[in-house]
Amino acid sequence: MAMAMRLPAIAIAATEMASAPVGLRRLFCSNASKFSFLSPQANAETPARPQAEPSTNLFVSGLSKRTTSEGLRTAFAQFGEVADAKVVTDRVSGYSKGFGFVRYTTLEDSAKGIAGMDGKFLDGWVIFAEYARPREPYRPQNNMPPPPYGNRY
Repeated sequence: MAMAMRLPAIAIAATEMASAPVGLRRLFCSNASKFSFLSPQANAETPARPQAEPSTNLFVSGLSKRTTSEGLRTAFAQFGEVADAKVVTDRVSGYSKGFGFVRYTTLEDSAKGIAGMDGKFLDGWVIFAEYARPREPYRPQNNMPPPPYGNRY
């Protein structure tokens, strides 16, 4: 009963606080300069990631652990001819690492694939599709040759 009486009072106080002048908000809120109750700050925008060059290879992230390469291929095949689809998997468990690659035959099909699948659900998870960036070449540190396979230390 006491909780039911306090909820409307809290709601009224919150609306009064939102409509209060900035000076009162600064009095009651220690971080009022960082957070605005009325509208988001326009100057606190995050810098946009650089976009990759359009190509037939797509990077797909946000995949479920249960997503397979064949499931990825069938999902993206709705938007064009898929040349190759690969889900990157963990060597030990065999489950997806959460990302993969889809290669289309044409640039138009890859653009349709991004438009059709970016932000959509696949196996219960929201996935994101974008043009793949080229892999950076391996640069050994301190002019050392790369370690032999399996010997990391």
